[in-house]
Amino acid sequence: MKVFLLSIVILAVCVVLLGVKVLFVRGAQFPSGHAHASPELRRRGIGCASAAHSDNKTKQKQNHKTSQS
Repeated sequence: MKVFLLSIVILAVCVVLLGVKVLFVRGAQFPSGHAHASPELRRRGIGCASAAHSDNKTKQKQNHKTSQS
């Protein structure tokens, strides 16, 4: 039981420490972890995998419509 409580306390402290800026600065947000939010990755031509997936699905739909015509 002591280990469980200690684990909960450690997790709570970690969450508070990670969110200090967000909790105490008005209008602050957690930084984005997506590739589209990083100027360096955009400069190198590296894109977000979910955006690439959406683009491919859109292209497949367009190709399917044109092939049926």
